[in-house]
Amino acid sequence: MKVKIESSKIIKPFYEDIPPSTKSYIPLSVFDKVTYEAQIAVIYAYCPPTPPNAAIQLGLQKALAIYREWAGRLGKDEHNNPVILLNDEGVRFVEASSNSPLDKIIPFKPSASLLNLHPSLNNVVELVQVQVTRFTCGSLVVGFTAHHTVADGHSTSNFLVAWGQACRGLDINPLPLHDRTIFNPRNPPLIEYEHKGAEFMSKFSKKENSLNETHHVTEDIVVHKVHFTVEFLAKLKAKASSMNDNNNRPYSTFESLVAHLWRAISKARGLSGFETTHIRISVNGRTRLNPRVPNEYFGNLVLWAFPTAKVKDLLREPLPYATKLIHDAVIKVNNNYFRSFIDFANHKVKEECLIPTADMNKHILCPNLEVDSWLRFPFYDLDFGTGCPYMFMPSYFPTEGMMFLLPSFIGDGSIDVFIPLFQDNLPTFKKICYSLDLLENY
Repeated sequence: MKVKIESSKIIKPFYEDIPPSTKSYIPLSVFDKVTYEAQIAVIYAYCPPTPPNAAIQLGLQKALAIYREWAGRLGKDEHNNPVILLNDEGVRFVEASSNSPLDKIIPFKPSASLLNLHPSLNNVVELVQVQVTRFTCGSLVVGFTAHHTVADGHSTSNFLVAWGQACRGLDINPLPLHDRTIFNPRNPPLIEYEHKGAEFMSKFSKKENSLNETHHVTEDIVVHKVHFTVEFLAKLKAKASSMNDNNNRPYSTFESLVAHLWRAISKARGLSGFETTHIRISVNGRTRLNPRVPNEYFGNLVLWAFPTAKVKDLLREPLPYATKLIHDAVIKVNNNYFRSFIDFANHKVKEECLIPTADMNKHILCPNLEVDSWLRFPFYDLDFGTGCPYMFMPSYFPTEGMMFLLPSFIGDGSIDVFIPLFQDNLPTFKKICYSLDLLENY
């Protein structure tokens, strides 16, 4: 796939009325400071007819006038605290073309060639970047990158929907809630949970971890896409829920699928039965905090659950065992946990020289996993005026063990999972990923 860059420029918010001051800023919340300090990229594909680039650009500029944070820059205030500068310095907008029809390369395989469809993620000062790539068949691919420090997946997907609304000449609705100062610590603080080792770690332990990481090259890692049909997911959910004591309520499809993948990947990795493995699972605080935080809150509001098990227990016990571990760990990340985290982050992090455990520079997670679920986000609702995308996917992230779960573009409730694994582990995983019984013989 050859992609030619036609133009690259900085575009700024378009204001209908008098522009606001460019001297203000928004302090980062404790949730912004604990998340991944990295750019994340996603890719959309649209069938013809598609709107002209100028219309897509103007819609973006109008959306940036409402979501000003994206057009700003990360910086520091007068007290050296991290902030988002609302300076309207703008986002990068790249126009590109390919000399081939899109149907020759669809469906996209998760490979390094996807990196041609969005701007580079390295050494970027812009908080959002967009690349629109035109194909000879009239199809359009939109590559979008955003800095995770500014917003989580929930907020970013709301912004993308707003961009589409602006392109279609609609008022942006709902409007975002911009106040990041609503997460106040209690007085006195009440730290009820252990946050060191979960969201935070010592600066010194990070150095030890980086020294101990196995020296694998990224060429050893393959991002494998797995499609799980509605029928398979229903069987998996029934099996996972067959022994549960969850008030006779079945476990969710998400819990059942992640439990299955946790076991299958642990088996494929060939881990020792006495090793400990955990999964890092994002938990949205908007529905957990009391009083509830509106869905329109713009920023990061995510913590993580860490279900943990010995490999031998994970594989010897039936599927409901792993599913219950996941269910119970996620339930634990409740209002009390979030409040405890807010108190800890405000009172202990500087005092104990702690840093976040969220680290996009870690390329190997084995024996652990991370799950990024985009199943509930309205990513498919980005309509520039000629219809919704027929395909949406993450870019190429070859971090071994970092999984992405997406609703399949088929639209029937099936799920696509992108799983980076070592090449040596892939054959075994392929053999067992659709089996409901093979692991019982461990």
